[in-house]
Amino acid sequence: MTQDANYRNTDRPPLDLKSLFGLSGKVAVVTGGSRGIGYMIAAGLVANGVKVYITARKAAQCDAAATALSQAEPGHGECISIPADMSTAEGIASLISAFAKNESQLDILVNNAGAAWGAPLGEFPEMGFDKVMDINVKAPFMLTQAFIPHLKAGASHEDPARVVMIGSIDGIRVPIGDNYSYSASKAAIHMMTRHMASHLVGDHILLNSIAPGPFPSKMMAYMLDDEDNRNMVEGTNPRKRVGTPQDIAGAVIFLSSRASAYTSGTVIPVDGGISTL
Repeated sequence: MTQDANYRNTDRPPLDLKSLFGLSGKVAVVTGGSRGIGYMIAAGLVANGVKVYITARKAAQCDAAATALSQAEPGHGECISIPADMSTAEGIASLISAFAKNESQLDILVNNAGAAWGAPLGEFPEMGFDKVMDINVKAPFMLTQAFIPHLKAGASHEDPARVVMIGSIDGIRVPIGDNYSYSASKAAIHMMTRHMASHLVGDHILLNSIAPGPFPSKMMAYMLDDEDNRNMVEGTNPRKRVGTPQDIAGAVIFLSSRASAYTSGTVIPVDGGISTL
C-alpha cells in the first residue's frame, strides 16, 4: 500500500457496498433462529446470499422457520433447520455433528439463543440462575469452542471468520425489572467476548457482541403485547420506538462483512440510545 504526501491511499481499494458488505456464498449458524431476534438475523443473512443453519429446541418451529426463510428469499441464500437444545452438551454435540455432515467450514456463528428469569429479590430461586447461566453463558462458550476447527478452516488474514454474541443492554445498565440472572449473564457474555476475542484473533477469528435494546420477541412479549406498557417502552426510548429487523440484521451484516475486518472484542449497543441515558 502506498500513500502520497497528504496521507491519501493511492492503491484505491474497493469501497463499494458489495465489496464492503457482501456476504454471498458464506455459511452461517444462528442459534435460537426460529423466532424473535434470531429469526430477524437469519432473515437478513439469507436475504444477502448466506447459507444459514438455524437451531432451536422445538423441532417443528425450527423446521417451519427454515422453510419460511428459504421461501421468502428465492434465488438468494437458503435456510436449513437443525433442531437442538443448546442447554445440554448432547444438544451442542448433535448440532456440530449435523453441521459437519454438510459443511467443512463455518464463516459466521451467531450465538443468539437465550433465556430469562424474573423473581423478586429475596425470592429468586437457584434454578433461575442455573438455567439462565447455562443457556446464556455456558452454551455460547462451549458451542464456539466446539466450532473453532470449522471457523479456522476458511478463515484468512484478508477474510476472517466471525462470531457474533448477542448480549443485551441489561448487561450494560441496571435493568428496571428483577431479572438478576439475565443481567448477570449478559454482562458475562460481553466480557467473555472480549476475553475469547483476544485469544482467537491470531487464528483470524473475530468475536464481537451486540447489546440489543427492546425488540419484538417472546422475551419482551409481556411488555410489548400490552398497549400501555408498549407506549411506556417506546416513550422512554430516545428513538421513540422498538427495534426492527433492519436494525439487528444490519448490525450483524456489518460484523460479518469486510467492513468490520478491523473490529474485534467490541460490544455494540443496538438500542435506540437507551444505554446512553
